[in-house]
Amino acid sequence: MSGGEVIIRGALLYGEGEPTDVLVRDGEIAEIGSGLTAGDATVIDAAGQVLLPGFVDMHTHLREPGREDTETIESGSAAAALGGYTAVFAMANTSPVADSVVITDHVWRRGQEVGLVDVHPVGAVTVGLEGKQLAEMATMAAGVGRVKMFSDDGHCVHDPLLMRRALEYSSALGVLIAQHAEEPRLTVGAVAHEGPTAARLGLGGWPRSAEESIVARDAILARDAGARVHICHASTAGTVELLKWAKGQGISITAEVTPHHLLLDDSRLETYDGVNRVNPPLRERSDVEALRKALSDGTVDCVGTDHAPHADQDKCCEFSQARPGMLGLETALAIVAQTMVEPGLLDWRGVAKVMSERPAEIVGLPDQGRPIAVGEPANLTLVDPAREWTVRGPELASVANNTPFEAMTFGAKVTATLLRGRPTVLGGQVQR
Repeated sequence: MSGGEVIIRGALLYGEGEPTDVLVRDGEIAEIGSGLTAGDATVIDAAGQVLLPGFVDMHTHLREPGREDTETIESGSAAAALGGYTAVFAMANTSPVADSVVITDHVWRRGQEVGLVDVHPVGAVTVGLEGKQLAEMATMAAGVGRVKMFSDDGHCVHDPLLMRRALEYSSALGVLIAQHAEEPRLTVGAVAHEGPTAARLGLGGWPRSAEESIVARDAILARDAGARVHICHASTAGTVELLKWAKGQGISITAEVTPHHLLLDDSRLETYDGVNRVNPPLRERSDVEALRKALSDGTVDCVGTDHAPHADQDKCCEFSQARPGMLGLETALAIVAQTMVEPGLLDWRGVAKVMSERPAEIVGLPDQGRPIAVGEPANLTLVDPAREWTVRGPELASVANNTPFEAMTFGAKVTATLLRGRPTVLGGQVQR
């Protein structure tokens, strides 16, 4: 699906150089220059704004099928478009689990019907996310949804033999295994980062070693299988060091960091508010700083939102009973701008790399994360780097409103998104 003609007038491409016009026609970038005109084109005034390739999220929970009371593919697609995304990967922990081609093809088709972003289904690695039997990865990869990534996210594939077999199969199929790195025997009863804060508050501690031991193991398994492995939501300084080691060994390993792990730490737990419970947990400030540096130097490859909507009753309860997860799609860019751009850790071209180019490359999307150049697909995002706004959960597009950023004010906002040349967001409003 592509739109008619659109002129983006006076944008700063990658935040660099002089204001430039971009003419989009038939889903592609047709011309780049100054003073461009087109008869009946939709004109977007982009003065002072930054034009980037559309964002790609490797880690989104859209809850459909099964928990449409918290999110649907339609509402999640709207949230993604508002966040500047043109492609998202919907995790498999739905109900029923996306462990068959019937479910993965449904997710793809439904995303195309909605038409706001490309919703790529993630297939389960194991049947029912139970960690006992490999799912039919080849069938899902060959389906209409063309599944490119498999993950039991929410659960770790903790059996090393099963993980080894999954990596071997993935290598033959040319797909990616994304691991939720959590040794479950180390996190029994754990709800918060194991440290002074959890100890003082009487919360069950979640050690860094639960994550790091799986990262180390899977790096070695990927090496021996000649396969690629991707680490979901890296959260510790130790994981950063392990990634450096593995990449230094030539192991094909990549990793993502969430916006909330770039901004928040476990001091947030003082209120016992369930909105702050997430998996992996918010860590200490030293981990936050290590993750920021790792994203800036490429040790951590990209940003993945881990957008996880939950119903009010699943969050407004005892901290230990709250479901882990936070909304993330609409606030991701603003947080990356605050934590990475403002301190000088990334420039806007760097933002394009970690939010668009690198995730598209890792998962293998030939039409996403492309350069802003004539003849390229017009999957584009326009960001106002000086647009101050305050997060209000009920005003977000998601069905749920479990945002830990409630009432926080940020200084950058997506104002327009184009999917194959068709505006899906204009002036901060979804175009349906």
